[in-house]
Amino acid sequence: MLPKTPPDHVCLLRLSAIGDTCHVVPLLRTLQNAWPDTKFTWVIGHVEARLMSLVPGVEFITVDKRAGLGGLIALRRRLAGRRFDLLLHLQSSLRASMVASVIPARIKLGFDRPRSRELQWLFTNARIATGGREHVLDGFRGFARALGVEDFRLQWDLPLPAAALDYAAQLIPETPGSSPGTLVISACSSHARRNWLPERYAAVAAHAVRAHSMRVILAGGPARIERDMADAIARHAGVPLVDQVGKDTLPQLLALLARARALLAPDTGPVHMATMVGTPVIGLYAATNPARSGPYLSRAWCIDAYPRAAAHYADSTPERLPWTTKLERPEVMSLIETSEVCAKLDALQSATC
Repeated sequence: MLPKTPPDHVCLLRLSAIGDTCHVVPLLRTLQNAWPDTKFTWVIGHVEARLMSLVPGVEFITVDKRAGLGGLIALRRRLAGRRFDLLLHLQSSLRASMVASVIPARIKLGFDRPRSRELQWLFTNARIATGGREHVLDGFRGFARALGVEDFRLQWDLPLPAAALDYAAQLIPETPGSSPGTLVISACSSHARRNWLPERYAAVAAHAVRAHSMRVILAGGPARIERDMADAIARHAGVPLVDQVGKDTLPQLLALLARARALLAPDTGPVHMATMVGTPVIGLYAATNPARSGPYLSRAWCIDAYPRAAAHYADSTPERLPWTTKLERPEVMSLIETSEVCAKLDALQSATC
């Protein structure tokens, strides 16, 4: 049933979130390389499109995820008279499956039955092979394998607009990779219980400045929780910090991360943006498992307190818990000590200087 020759037109469906759309890009790049004459359309959320629309050679169709039935009707109208050879249904959520239901495609390829959460399998007519306990990005790799494309490429290379490059160069004027470098802290996840303590972020920022003479930039969105976190970090740090919270666009943030020495962040979208531009990530993981959702190329730099959380909150181990288990409990992130994060920064500086 799956195409034996390159299809004429493929539609990808992944609405959100930023991190997961970052994971989709290597799949898209792989298929673009394998099928150079194929046209690609990506149905995506409005926020995520602000970044992913930088990918060349792709038509982007945005969906207002809050619009409900009205959004589905608008999408159906926009796609009237069109038909795709193949839909890659890359999101196991009922909301995404409702979107898939109005996308006209001969073949709708989704996850294997164990990963077809929220009844995704009802909205597809083909499935990828069953996977094991693998990273989210490797789950997307399974779609390429199902289509007979084995040369999977970890390729992102989003071309950045000049305005974004200028923004980043003003904040980090030195050549990327030069010493002592800049530490960017993106302190907040959209899930509050994945966030570390502001006084501990502040202690790491002070260590970066005093021990390594690094510049420290606070980055993040305009949400109240991010503003409050940045203010608390600045109060506790006792060293100069550059506060850019709420001041940049997603392309500007990506350009900033490309010039940074490292990013310090919890389980949040910017860790995967940093991965796209090759910047090491000191990831803070206790509520979630970095083996499943951590920065794909920076596992060695992550603080993995998930085993401690599994023991403390579930009397278990990561190996015994279901693969998608989140331990978003009160105080779970306090299991990560300041000293171990500073040690990771020390090791990263020694390795990259």
